[in-house]
Amino acid sequence: MTIHQLSIFIENKAGTLQKVLDLLSEAGIQLIASTIADTVEYGIYRIICSEPTRAYTCLKEAGISVSLSDVFAITLDNQPGRAAEAVRVLSSEGIGITYMYSFLLGDKGILVFRTDNAERTRECIILNRLSFVAEKDLSTLI
Repeated sequence: MTIHQLSIFIENKAGTLQKVLDLLSEAGIQLIASTIADTVEYGIYRIICSEPTRAYTCLKEAGISVSLSDVFAITLDNQPGRAAEAVRVLSSEGIGITYMYSFLLGDKGILVFRTDNAERTRECIILNRLSFVAEKDLSTLI
């Protein structure tokens, strides 16, 4: 029910993002989605990719500060308000979203998020019949 996400810590200076992207490109790893959250000194580059475990190893071996974590990803109809409905389902159960990003893929929206209660989130997704993306489904997304 969850997928792996890479979180890469990069300095806010020219060339650091390029190094990460070049390493992944050379390894033949396809990016599916990514987002950067920045502070004054560094950024957190979050990536969903075709081979997260191999990407993690590749970056670690190159001395890049990276972590691998589980996040939720649900599919939504590509219509206004669907993300609001999904968040409302979680919020009504007292589940807090710690971060979220989304993207469109074909005719579906994909909402990627992390919560403050993973077990309760799993239950909520199942009980509300939300369509989720599993790790094995990632290769079919690209």
